[in-house]
Parts: sequence; structure tokens; C-alpha cells
Amino acid sequence: MARENEAKLEYFAQVNVKKPSDVIIDQIRTLIRDGKLRPGDALPSERVLAERFGVGRAQVREALKRLEFYGILRTEPNKGSVVASLGVQALEGIISTVLHLDRGDVRALFETRAILETAVVRLASVRANEELVRAIREAHERFRDEVRRGRRALEQDHVFHLKIAEAAGNSILASLVSLLTPDVIMINRDVDDPQPQNREEALSEHEEIVQALDAHDSERAVAAMQKHMDNAFVRRFGESPS
Repeated sequence: MARENEAKLEYFAQVNVKKPSDVIIDQIRTLIRDGKLRPGDALPSERVLAERFGVGRAQVREALKRLEFYGILRTEPNKGSVVASLGVQALEGIISTVLHLDRGDVRALFETRAILETAVVRLASVRANEELVRAIREAHERFRDEVRRGRRALEQDHVFHLKIAEAAGNSILASLVSLLTPDVIMINRDVDDPQPQNREEALSEHEEIVQALDAHDSERAVAAMQKHMDNAFVRRFGESPS
């Protein structure tokens, strides 16, 4: 009997709990599809939307930022967020893709992040001036301080990577890194971290990256970042990336 019940398990699908930003994006898709939001229409302000949705402004901002990144919304002076001048079917398809990507394979997310981070650090090693390197080191030191207090320091970790992306001098790459950051933080927050040495290892890896950037050594910076990304994959999945 127990085996028969287990056999029926294949009929059940995993439950995906939507993030508030997903729900907001879904509502905007429905409004576009139903013709209640048309290309050129301005959305209410973040504050008004947050009150209406019953969520924080940060969640509204995340949804709008993702929609703007993919060209679904654009920002206009004195109007704020405006629906892009694309056909309804095109907008509908793009929004579906955004939502599908957000629910995608966690391993694929980490693999994509590794590709972006190594490209970004190569550019940063060449383009970062003294001021930008100082900002990266300051972000690293804030991460170090939190780790030494016994905290996970997820936000400080990702600020460090965002500073490197800013130093690369490529706004598209910086936007892509920024786009992935909320999902990486959320995924890592949901995973137990019973081994404090993991944070010490990450701290040491950050230091190697900063030293390579300070020396403007591209090959060393890429190698240090690749090591950091590989080890992050191992810490998350318990195995090396294939």
C-alpha cells in the first residue's frame, strides 16, 4: 500500500510560492493584456503602488527595475515609469520570460553569475581607478567586519560584487549583476549555513580579488574570481561545477 502511494507521487507538482515582485509583474501583465495599461501610459508612483499592493516600496522598486531592464517599462522625466511602445503580444511574451527566468534552475543562476563576475572583474582590473578600488576595498572591509561578528553578511557580500561591477565601466554588465543579486541573496538566505569557516573562506577569496584589482593584474583577478565562484558553487551544492 505504501509503495502504491509513493508511486502516485509523480502526479504532484512542486509548489512555487511567488515573491511579491512576481505578483506585481503578473498584475502588470494582466493590465497590459486586458488593455487597461497601454503603451505610453504612466504608472502610479512607487509610494502609491506600494500602498495599493500592501507591500514595501523595495518590492515595488524591484519589480519596476526588472521590467525596465527588459524594456517593458521606461522612465520619462516628470512621468516616472511608462509602458514601453511595444505591441501587447510582445510585452506579454517578454513578461512571461522574465517570470520564467526568476523561477528557473538555481544551478543555472549560479553558473550565469560566475560567467558575469569573471567578465566584470577582468574589465575592472583594467578600468578601475584608485577611487573605485578604494570603494571595493571598503565594501570588502564591511563584509569582513560582519563576518568577524559571526554574521552571514549576505548583503555586504553582494555589495562587494556590485562595487566591482560598477568599477568595470560597463553599464549593461553592471545591470545584469544587479539584476541577479536579489535572487542570489534570497536563495542563499534560505539555505542553512552551519559552517562558519565558509564565511572565512569567502573572506579570504575576497581579499585575493581586491589585491589583484589593486595591482591591475587581469589574469590574477580572473583566476581569483573564478576560484571564488567555484568555491561558492561547492559551498552551495556540495560539488564542483561540471
